[in-house]
Amino acid sequence: MHDTGLAILLGIIEGLTEFLPVSSTAHLRLSEAILGMDLSDPFWKMFSIVIQLGAICSLFVYFSGRLAKFMRTFPKGESGDRTIFNHPLTLVLVAFVVTGLPAYFLHKRIGKNLESLQVMGWALLIGGIVMWVVDARYGKRGRTDHVERMSLPQAIWIGACQILSAVFPGTSRSMSTIAAGQLAGMTRQAALEFSFLLSIPTMVVATGYELYKSTLSKHQDLELAPIHMDGHRWALLGIGTVVSFIVALGVVAWFMAWVRRRGFVPFAVYRIVVGVAVLIWASRGG
Repeated sequence: MHDTGLAILLGIIEGLTEFLPVSSTAHLRLSEAILGMDLSDPFWKMFSIVIQLGAICSLFVYFSGRLAKFMRTFPKGESGDRTIFNHPLTLVLVAFVVTGLPAYFLHKRIGKNLESLQVMGWALLIGGIVMWVVDARYGKRGRTDHVERMSLPQAIWIGACQILSAVFPGTSRSMSTIAAGQLAGMTRQAALEFSFLLSIPTMVVATGYELYKSTLSKHQDLELAPIHMDGHRWALLGIGTVVSFIVALGVVAWFMAWVRRRGFVPFAVYRIVVGVAVLIWASRGG
């Protein structure tokens, strides 16, 4: 397949899977493996991470009204009962910091895991089981039904759980934060919305840092540095990012509506099936 076709295909896969609790990173890497691409190739490794920025930009569009309201009501909140320490914007920042610091120091391990089909397979399988159990047990018991009612400990807990998705590709950032929110007493809707909000700073920084260290940084100890970026490669990166933005915008709207009516069990089952298939494939030298 031509590079442009690959960029479009991977952009579609990223947009479809970024906000569903099935792991976009694993689906991108698995797709590359199926297509016979080298999982250790520095450019495509960086491509898989950076095009996530397109999907994240779709959140600015979808949640523009909510984000504007949060900024207008900071720090007292919509009901006037919040403080600078428990306003939704503060809680998103706290959860981001809790995730970001450990993930930064574990970047070498993260890079190695991106090449391991076995890690992805086990993460998909175990994550699917966890999501199924958590949603079945806590899906309808949440006390915190709005992000405006969240507490600081809940944000810290969700941020800590999100580390798993950074270290083990296949875990899914959405899955880890949604399940963590439900375990912390949040409803499906509240957990999902906070997961979306938390993904904005988390992935903007992660993709920006990945792009910097892969193309601009001269430090040779950075695993992906330096990557030679010519006009063709920048164009591929741009195509993948734009496609992921367009597809993700539709997925976010659909997923929010789905969760209002149904739970996460179908996604858990899908993860388990795919995880088992990937482990079998990896064991046969796929």
